[in-house]
Amino acid sequence: MPLRRVRPSAVVLLLFPLLSCGCATVGGSPSADRAAPGRELSASELRAAAVADNDLGPGYAVTVMTAGHGDTGAGAGREAADVPACQPLLDVVAPGASVGTAPGTASTSPGVDRPYAETDLSVARAADPKGGVYGGLIGYRAGRAAVLQGELEQLFGPCASFGSAAPAPPAEKPGKKAPIRTRHRLNREDTPTPEGADAAIGFTLTNESGGAVLTQRAVLARVGTALAVFTTFGVAAEPAAVPDERIVRQQVAKLRAAQAAKG
Repeated sequence: MPLRRVRPSAVVLLLFPLLSCGCATVGGSPSADRAAPGRELSASELRAAAVADNDLGPGYAVTVMTAGHGDTGAGAGREAADVPACQPLLDVVAPGASVGTAPGTASTSPGVDRPYAETDLSVARAADPKGGVYGGLIGYRAGRAAVLQGELEQLFGPCASFGSAAPAPPAEKPGKKAPIRTRHRLNREDTPTPEGADAAIGFTLTNESGGAVLTQRAVLARVGTALAVFTTFGVAAEPAAVPDERIVRQQVAKLRAAQAAKG
């Protein structure tokens, strides 16, 4: 399935990147002053923890996604990996695929392995009109975010190349809704762990189906019980850029502060 621009009505990003430490690059040793675990935030607190224009400064415009606008329901149009073990990679960058409810809301019965709440946003920058960053804040029950991080860490080898299929768009004529098949390549990118995060990881996922090679660049930071995912999009001629460090840094700081505050 073509790498898609995040739908304004459903954006998730929940697991793609992670790893270990307050080090300069992926795979370093654990930081001695790693932040203390944060408390679980409610769905409304998670939404309130999303960065705003004034957190980023002049030239930035943040849009927090509104649930229900154009959504077709939990899991609708979900892209399925040919290799089941690689599914978390698609879910983490596939808007709205994991919580089981509309973005920006809480799941009534998410289960221990599923996120219980999610807030999605997009950030535009006047100086770079084509360089939008899409973000997702995903809340997990205590301990699950770290477990998920460890699981994702093991996928860079087995999922270096894999395929997927997704339902055809609803606009297709009846009888012609053949699944859309896509070939992906996954590459890990050295990524510093932002101050305040417990871990971070970066990667590039390509879509090599069709005439153009599309790219999706992701950075995922684990902050206490939540994951914050940031993605950008590009093509072979103009590969996806590294998500704006200021956005990542400010979002991590705001999420950590929210977890440290008394509920």
